[in-house]
Amino acid sequence: MKKPMSDSRKGDLAEFYAVTWLWDNGYEVFLNPASTGPIDLICYKNGECTLVDVKTANKDYRDGRWFAHGSRTQEQKEMGVKLLCFHPEKRKLTWVKHKELV
Repeated sequence: MKKPMSDSRKGDLAEFYAVTWLWDNGYEVFLNPASTGPIDLICYKNGECTLVDVKTANKDYRDGRWFAHGSRTQEQKEMGVKLLCFHPEKRKLTWVKHKELV
């Protein structure tokens, strides 16, 4: 029987997938050396800096849909952090479309 993976381990896996996915998409990627904080990755592409927080999607077993647990904190919004969602079954990543208040 396969032992379930801890949430922190799932997060580590998601971040490593994110790094390689970002590389494949032309970004330079730098890891946050701390295990906590508002960002996981600092990325550069075409002279622009993108601050990234990686989230792992979770399955809602009631209806089978996937969702990214959590949203940006006020601090992350003020910093312009973007969420990158990792889908563990498909091993795919997608940018979360943020609804900004005007």
